[in-house]
Amino acid sequence: MPKKRSVDHLVYCQRALDRLAQIAESQSRREDSYLSAITEREEILINLYSNCRLSMTPQAFYRKWPVNQADIGNICCRSTYAVNTWLAQGARYKTPSADSLYHLALMDFVLENFEAIPKELLNRLCSRVVRERGVVCYN
Repeated sequence: MPKKRSVDHLVYCQRALDRLAQIAESQSRREDSYLSAITEREEILINLYSNCRLSMTPQAFYRKWPVNQADIGNICCRSTYAVNTWLAQGARYKTPSADSLYHLALMDFVLENFEAIPKELLNRLCSRVVRERGVVCYN
């Protein structure tokens, strides 16, 4: 589990969020942002995301939500066997990867805040991935 965040980190995050609000008021979102150099807004968002330490253990997720090992495996893109090793004790125990802990924390966030998330954002987040001739497309 991640260490407790320092007050400095929280102050930094709040200042970054305040600056993002100022930027949002002064400019509209660029449609061609992928073609140009990143803006201050994008740089702040990248820094915030890079320092975001979402993490939830399988044990905590399992206690909080009425799920089974297959559900946790689907959330983390792992086998039920792998999930069983995360929940095991003793010699069979294996530590889950950081990305699996991240997936569980993100799913916990979505489950907790589902009603508050705009439908358009959920549609983008949960769009179906289609592979066509080696290219990933989102429907």
